[in-house]
Amino acid sequence: MPTIKNVCVFCGSNHGYNPNFLKETNALGQYLADNHHPLVYGGGKEGLMGAIATATMDAGGEVIGIIPTFLSEMGLAKTDITTLLETSTMDERKDEMMRQSDAFIVLPGGFGTFEEFTTMLSWSQINVHQKPIALFNIDHYYDQLVAMMQKSCDEGFAPQENMNLFIDAATIDDMFTGFANFKHQLPFKYTN
Repeated sequence: MPTIKNVCVFCGSNHGYNPNFLKETNALGQYLADNHHPLVYGGGKEGLMGAIATATMDAGGEVIGIIPTFLSEMGLAKTDITTLLETSTMDERKDEMMRQSDAFIVLPGGFGTFEEFTTMLSWSQINVHQKPIALFNIDHYYDQLVAMMQKSCDEGFAPQENMNLFIDAATIDDMFTGFANFKHQLPFKYTN
């Protein structure tokens, strides 16, 4: 596994109702800064997105925000970070986030966060990238999503081995231990 430097965090533009979501987001920002992992994230100033950027910056870390121009023009960009990049589209944003990152963490979030996770996971399963992905499953937030993915394997829509393409972790330490031990292995051979 290559050394992990930049860590991409996908998360909600809301805080959610559970106070542990914000608490663990702030702890993750502190961890990233303390361990010299620049944060790559969606560039927003609201919700857990804004919180992870603020926590990382406040702890002396580096933050790279990537946001589509139309969202920036709506006043949603967080400008008091190390670097803010603009893209033309949401898809270009995801491409740039993947390019800039060595690993992905998925905090609690809504439909956009689910889409970002499943995009990175599906790209992993067709060998577009070989980077580790972790669901930060705070207070079992992602249990039903993990169960649904297992059901897709049980019903013959995905190979069981693909469940190893992501880490289901309840703590920050579990995620980074998973990253250290991650091996990208596919049941099929893809060339691209």
